[in-house]
Amino acid sequence: MEKVAVLGLGKVGTLAAELLDGAGFRVTGIDMQLKSQSMPFDIKALDLSDVSILAEEFRQMDAVLSCLPYHLNTAIAEIAHGAGIHYFDLTEDVPTTKAIMKLATTSKGIMAPQCGLAPGFIGIVGASLINQFDTCRSCKMRVGALPQNPTGLMGYSFNWSPEGVVNEYLNDCEVLEDGEIKRLSSMEWIEKLYINGTELEAFTTSGGLGTMCETYLGQVPNIDYKTMRYPGHAQLMNFFFHELLMRDRRKEAGEILVNAKPPVDDDIVYVHVSAEGKKDGALARSEFVREYKPVNLLGKRRTAIAWTTASSVVAIMEMVRDGKLQNSGFLKQEEIPLDMFLQTKAGKAFEDQKP
Repeated sequence: MEKVAVLGLGKVGTLAAELLDGAGFRVTGIDMQLKSQSMPFDIKALDLSDVSILAEEFRQMDAVLSCLPYHLNTAIAEIAHGAGIHYFDLTEDVPTTKAIMKLATTSKGIMAPQCGLAPGFIGIVGASLINQFDTCRSCKMRVGALPQNPTGLMGYSFNWSPEGVVNEYLNDCEVLEDGEIKRLSSMEWIEKLYINGTELEAFTTSGGLGTMCETYLGQVPNIDYKTMRYPGHAQLMNFFFHELLMRDRRKEAGEILVNAKPPVDDDIVYVHVSAEGKKDGALARSEFVREYKPVNLLGKRRTAIAWTTASSVVAIMEMVRDGKLQNSGFLKQEEIPLDMFLQTKAGKAFEDQKP
C-alpha cells in the first residue's frame, strides 16, 4: 500500500494528505476545484461524480481515502471495490457503513469506513477500556467538538460538516441496553458531566458507536455513545428540528445553521470514555478523559477537529501498510489496539496532548 488517492481537499482532507505524504505514502489529492496554494503532493481536479474517471484513476492506486460528504461514499466504495484497492473513509452514516460491510465480503482490499474521531478513535479507546476488565458491565463514550469561547444560547460553531451534524442529530441511534441492541431517537438521554471544571451536557446522536453494538452483544450489556455540547444546546436543537419541522428540510437546516454559527479557529475536542466492571472479583471503573486543542502540525496551525480526525485515519492507514492490521475484508475500529495506534507517526499527536 503505497499510492493513495485522497478525495476532498477541505481542511481535514488536505491535512490527511499531508500526513500521509509525511508518513511515506505517494499521495494524489483529488477535488472538483483546486485552491491556488501549493501542496507537497500531486493534485488533480476531477469530476468526482463521474464513475468512469474515478475508476480509471483508482486502477493506478493502492488505496483511496474519501473525505467527502457521507452521501457520496457508497458510490466511491463501490468503485474502489471494483478496482480491488483498499478503501477508507470518515463517515458516521449507518446505512453507508452497512452497504460497505456488504462490499467487504467480496473485497480484495480492506474496507474501512468510520476511521475518524467518532466513530473511529472513540471506539478504539472504548475497546481498550473494556479489555481492562474480566467482565465489563458498561461502556459510555462521549465526544464534543466545540468552540473554546462559545457565544449565544446555542454555544456552538460548525467546524465539522453541517450535513454530517444534521445527519447525526436526526437519524436513530443504536445502543446496547440490558444486553439487547435497541434503537432510539437522537437528542435524548440528556445527562450532565464535567471535564476539568467545564460543565457539559451529553445526548444521544447517530453513528458514533460504529459496529460496537454487534461486536459486544452478549459480552457487555450496556454501551452507548453521546455527543457533548454546552448546556442548553439540546433543547434549542430539538426546538429547531422538531417544533419548527426543519427535520423535513435537512439541506436548508444545514445552510441556516452554518450561516448562523460559522467555523472558528479556536476550537476544542472533548473526549470522555468510561467503563465499569470487575477486576479480580472487585468492581472498578476506568476513564479516558482528554481535551484536545489546536496544534502546530507540519508548519501550520490546525484546528482540533481537523487534526484529531485526520490523524486518526492516517494512523490506521499506517498500520494497514505496515502489516499490523488485516489487509482485506471489513475493519472494525474496536479491533484496533490503542497502544499500537498511539505508536504510529500520526497517532503520536494524541499522546503529545495527554494530561
